[in-house]
Amino acid sequence: MTTIPFQAIDWNTIPATEHPGESGTAFWQTLLYDGLRVRIVEYSAGYIADHWCQKGHIVHCLEGEFVSEMSNGESFKLTVGMTYIVSDDMSSHRSTSATGVKLLIVDGDFLAKSSM
Repeated sequence: MTTIPFQAIDWNTIPATEHPGESGTAFWQTLLYDGLRVRIVEYSAGYIADHWCQKGHIVHCLEGEFVSEMSNGESFKLTVGMTYIVSDDMSSHRSTSATGVKLLIVDGDFLAKSSM
């Protein structure tokens, strides 16, 4: 189990890394702990993820909107204030955003099916 002492995080001090999509770009500001990753992620307008993801996430929409596409053809539009949650290996999904979006994403070992 990860133990994290109280922290106030000023995201303005966390450098962003650039991750090109199939189209558009994602910018990640990332905090890493043992078995836990916390990110602020921004997708540019026209962003389409370059892969289908099977990892678990908790994704909360802070600004803008995006679509989480499932490999089975389903899709879910999320707007400001909405969240999706999925465990590892429970879906194959990817994100797209026509207008751009800012997300808080939390993922890690606690979302592995074997830890439930």
